Amino acid sequence: MQEDSLEVLIGPILRDAGLKLALAESCTGGLIGHRVTNVAGSSDYYLGSVTAYAYEAKEHLLGVSHDTLTRYGAVSPETALEMAKGIRRVLDADIGVSVTGIAGPGGGMPDKPVGLVWIGFSAPRGDWTFKFLWKGNRVENKIDSAQAALQLIYDYLMGKVI
Repeated sequence: MQEDSLEVLIGPILRDAGLKLALAESCTGGLIGHRVTNVAGSSDYYLGSVTAYAYEAKEHLLGVSHDTLTRYGAVSPETALEMAKGIRRVLDADIGVSVTGIAGPGGGMPDKPVGLVWIGFSAPRGDWTFKFLWKGNRVENKIDSAQAALQLIYDYLMGKVI
């Protein structure tokens, strides 16, 4: 782990601000939480995560509405935002971040191609969704998604408009 990696950089900022982070991961399968917990002392600011892969997990653990999932699908800005708000509520966190997407190699459709990822972000200053379209293989798409989520957390903490 590098000293300037995002998971290292966000730690002291979260700790000093007294902020708590929680994650809801789907296509990343826990990779973001893995990276955050690789940092010693992360228990000071990281509450935990839910890896909600199936619709049922998104509904039961995060409170994503069945209507949202059936109307927009799991890979949508609506679902990503409900996941982020849900994890923030469930773990009583200051910042809730979610990732949902199609890592590949299969599962893509014309309107939702392989590599499509939505990141949801819920925090005191607002709620947002971000769309990404990665071009790598399954593992690369997961890595890129985790990196993007950590970058959004860092940008938010640095006061950048995200």
